[in-house]
Amino acid sequence: MKERNEIEELKRKALLSSPPKIDSEFWKEARVFCTEKIKNNITVFKNRFPGPASVNNIYPLISNTDWTASFWPGMLFLAFESTTDEFFSKTGEALVMSFRERLDSRSETETHDLGFLYTLSCAAPWRLFGNSLARETALMAADLLLLRFHEKASIIQAWGNLEDPAQRGRIIIDCAMNLPLLYWASEETGKPRYRDAAALHIKTANRCIIRKNWSSFHTYFFDTETGAPVRGNTAQGYSDDSCWARGQAWGIYGNALSFRYLKDPTLLENARGLARYFLNRLPDDMVAYWDLIFVDGPEERDSSAAAIAACGLLELSAALGASDADYQYFKNAAYHITASLAKSYTTRDIPESTGLLLHGVYAKPDSKGVDECTLFGDYFYMEALVRLCQNWKPYW
Repeated sequence: MKERNEIEELKRKALLSSPPKIDSEFWKEARVFCTEKIKNNITVFKNRFPGPASVNNIYPLISNTDWTASFWPGMLFLAFESTTDEFFSKTGEALVMSFRERLDSRSETETHDLGFLYTLSCAAPWRLFGNSLARETALMAADLLLLRFHEKASIIQAWGNLEDPAQRGRIIIDCAMNLPLLYWASEETGKPRYRDAAALHIKTANRCIIRKNWSSFHTYFFDTETGAPVRGNTAQGYSDDSCWARGQAWGIYGNALSFRYLKDPTLLENARGLARYFLNRLPDDMVAYWDLIFVDGPEERDSSAAAIAACGLLELSAALGASDADYQYFKNAAYHITASLAKSYTTRDIPESTGLLLHGVYAKPDSKGVDECTLFGDYFYMEALVRLCQNWKPYW
């Protein structure tokens, strides 16, 4: 992997010594574009869900079966908090029953992504509106997620049946974003077992999945009988020894979120190291290539990785506090990344598109959703704008 030279790093530090020269109206206009697009999409999607990635910048409509389904109600709740328009909140709350039915029928629930699915779809409307069905459903999802915890290895298995030999003992860096559902469940119930499992998982994952140079593996395998780490590899990155951009972004944000609950300073240092590596691998416009092995050339960008990283950098800088030497650096980086997305990566000039952000990548090795809108990219772009425009309490 080509390393950045000292001159390139100095140029990056100089760029990030100050925020971009744009005013508050720029952020508000960017957010208005998103809320209007989301409002239009309500009539398009109706009682269906957008797929994880667009096709020719139009989302296919599917039932509630994918790991990405909750990003749609998540966007609806963000739009409500941006506008106070109850059309958004009522539409989002109406989807709670679909997520309850999915849980009751155990439809595509053998996944750690229960955290993604039920934090945004159910824990959020409980926090915002006191929706008791949403709370009950989110706690049920937390119980199901807890069943995926292997005590010997101290990990939460990512995918598939717990006895599947192809998936047994496999974690992926994304799981850092699923842990807030467990932290929340401990707070709601007063029972520490959810928090304890999450804390053990993030500690184990960080020890094995983060490399010495602060790049990361996408996935890692453990022997669940002995608890021993086995090997790291990739599923969506360029190669086993490269660094998948979206995974690195999940790691930044996930570690910063776990710090909010656990107050373990090691988590902040992990987030800091991951963030520095991510920023050092960005091209001039601050929007990552789909794998951080690339820093220039014709490979596709991944706007979703950029949006996730921006949210993670804002969470990280807030956790570090203004007295930390990296506080302004990370905060400025988040502003520059989000500004670049708003200026050059939205669907503003493609009114027929149902997405918010262009040039995302879902799964390059599988040729899925390459140079398309991605539902998670849209959600985190909207979240970044809300963070920049108002005092927002995260759903995570």
